[in-house]
Amino acid sequence: MSTAPVWSVDPRSGNPREQVAVEATAEEVDRAVRAAHSVRDALADRTARAAFLRTAAELLEESGAHIIEAADAETALGPARLTGELARTAAQLRSFAEVVEEGGHLDIRIDHEDGSRTPPWPDLRRWKIPLGVVAVYAASNFPLAFSVPGGDTASALAAGCPVVIKAHPGHPATSELCASVLRRAAARTGLPEDVVTLVHGFDAGVGLIRHPLVSAAGFTGSVRGGRALFDAAAARPVPIPFHGELGSLNPVVVTEAAAAERAAEIGAGLGASMTLGTGQFCTKPGFVLAPAGGAGDHLVKALTETVSSTGSGVMLDHRMRDAFLAGVRERAGLPGVEAPVTPGAAGEHTVSAGFLTVPADRLTAGGPHDALLEECFGPVTVIARYANRDEAAAVLARLPGNLTATLQTATEGEDPGAAGLLAALTPLAGRVLVNGWPTGVAVAPAQHHGGPYPATTSPTTSVGATAIERWLRPVTYQNTPDALLPPELREDNPLGLPRRVDGRRA
Repeated sequence: MSTAPVWSVDPRSGNPREQVAVEATAEEVDRAVRAAHSVRDALADRTARAAFLRTAAELLEESGAHIIEAADAETALGPARLTGELARTAAQLRSFAEVVEEGGHLDIRIDHEDGSRTPPWPDLRRWKIPLGVVAVYAASNFPLAFSVPGGDTASALAAGCPVVIKAHPGHPATSELCASVLRRAAARTGLPEDVVTLVHGFDAGVGLIRHPLVSAAGFTGSVRGGRALFDAAAARPVPIPFHGELGSLNPVVVTEAAAAERAAEIGAGLGASMTLGTGQFCTKPGFVLAPAGGAGDHLVKALTETVSSTGSGVMLDHRMRDAFLAGVRERAGLPGVEAPVTPGAAGEHTVSAGFLTVPADRLTAGGPHDALLEECFGPVTVIARYANRDEAAAVLARLPGNLTATLQTATEGEDPGAAGLLAALTPLAGRVLVNGWPTGVAVAPAQHHGGPYPATTSPTTSVGATAIERWLRPVTYQNTPDALLPPELREDNPLGLPRRVDGRRA
């Protein structure tokens, strides 16, 4: 492996800021994984894990000004956005501390011996245990909430799994700062610092997924990069679970009744959502089915006004900026595609928002127009104008899996066909919204942030309490004497954990 320097780069100028690390060698990756593996038993104590997660949240907040300054310098996301993201990250850590203390994630089930059944039941006691070392691949667009101290790390630690994190090259200094905070939090709560380890470099990321002591992986990023790691995880002599978030179009369907009722409101809301964070949210609405005709025209007019008044922005790095500009050129050059507001370069380092329109019937037969059904990362969306519900349904039938799908329907009176459209959207996504916008992802117990491939590679979530389930596996003990059982499974329930006994909640 290379030992090339790792530089922090200012996306506002493209200039290097400072060297913050060097890329990890194969030997360093091996040492990091082995160190994490050697301390996995230290995370067995649920009380210590919960204290660790809460302390990590406190120390992140204490270091907030320094972290936000570094993150803004590396991502250009701005102090306001990053302040909110830091608060979200701390809240995630605290919410997983509550999950650990409550204990429901262990999914304890006890069935007592019952000889009257056919065949007879033995005494069976089931719970979930941590998988082992988890490899976490940090995201580009959320340098805190989906990176070093983010949801994958928090949920894996909550499950009792040490983590080795592959830093994203777009914000290495922020990654180093956050990793040091997590390691300090571990030490302060009496845990080994090596429950969290950070490595840098492309080759390090490949070596990490192949390491025999890595038991699972979490990834947020591109379809190309995520699929390569997914395939590598499956090709190992012992395959491992790979929970990847790869890409999402996040379709929106606007009914005729909705457009007739509130075209201006929908157009303004869409414009705000698709340009949020310079269009770099994984839940950006990137494809919209809007009706042809006058009501749809009013919607497009309102969207034009909103997007035209949106200032230019800096993308996370120049590589993403180049990919955005190339993607827009490819799509805008297709027959029948128009650009009421042309997205593109606004300066040497900035981009301007825009959107494209196309007749929906161009998208029902395949061919080069399929590019419009793929995510284009950045401040652009595609408006497909449909003539009738059958045409809209035909386009929906060709869409890939998504994180979200949204239905904009009438808020007053009946909206014929809305139920059918909602039913058509449900198989496409893990979160289905009605009369809202998908760019906000609440950290709540009922949240689901995942979806059919390529949105994610597994039917799980990376946000919300159930994200912890990715890093656990069930084990059942049969006819095991009470003294030999883990305390969590003993008959007298000494830890007071929630469980189901003989089919009933106890």
